[in-house]
Order: sequence, then C-alpha cells, then structure tokens
Amino acid sequence: METLSKGILVIIVGLIGGVAVGLQGPMSGTISARLGPVASSFIIHLGGVIASGVVLILIGGEKISAWGELPKPFLFAGIFGLILYLTFSYTLPRVGATTAATLLILAQLIVAILIDHMGWLGVPQHPVNVSRVLGILLLLGGAFLASR
Repeated sequence: METLSKGILVIIVGLIGGVAVGLQGPMSGTISARLGPVASSFIIHLGGVIASGVVLILIGGEKISAWGELPKPFLFAGIFGLILYLTFSYTLPRVGATTAATLLILAQLIVAILIDHMGWLGVPQHPVNVSRVLGILLLLGGAFLASR
C-alpha cells in the first residue's frame, strides 16, 4: 500500500509540474510580446528566485550551505532555463502552444531516455527497453495528433 501511495504522489507531483509548464508558456509568451524575450526571461526568473528564496527560508534552508560541493558545471544549470524560456517564447507565437509543447516534449523525451539509459548527471540508470520505447512513441504520437 505504501508503494502505491508513493506512486500516486509521484504522479500528482509530475502533473502539477506539467500544469505549471502549461501555464507558464502562454504567460511568458504574453510577457515576451510586450517586453521582449530577454527582458521577459529576466522578469520570469527573478520571480522564480524570489519564490525559491521565500520557500527556502520557510523550510529552514535545506542543504544550501553545501552548494560549493556541487560539480561546477551544475552551478550553471539555470542557463538551460533561459534557453528553454527563449526557445519557447520564439516557437509559441509562431506555431501555438500545443505544437511548441510537442517540440519541447519530443526533445525532452529523447534527452531523458539517453540520460536514463546511460545514468548520466547522477540519475539512476534505467536501460532502454521495448515498453519504455513504446510508451515514448505513444506519448509522441498523442502529442503529434494534438498539435494538428
């Protein structure tokens, strides 16, 4: 029963993240159209820094004092947020939210399956197998159909 409840919690948290991305895209697109993509990215990420700082204070700082122990390249992970934001703000007004999200999902799934298979970036290794490939193909097929 505990495994089932943990599985349900993981699904709920994943869906909340998807809702956040789904809402952020169109909001960011509107901000980008009014302010420009880089200024918009700055505003979006500043809001994220403030929100993260408040939550970090509320929960007692977690392990923030150990940040210096991270591999140095990991300290620049925020650059990928900027790239994501700028590319999404470019594609969304040109092809719509669904097609922009489909492109994002396609690239994300390809990178994710490589990372899982190889165990890169400290992620537990999950080898590619037929059911995982089939699941990704079904997700991609659904995303493709939704974007048409």
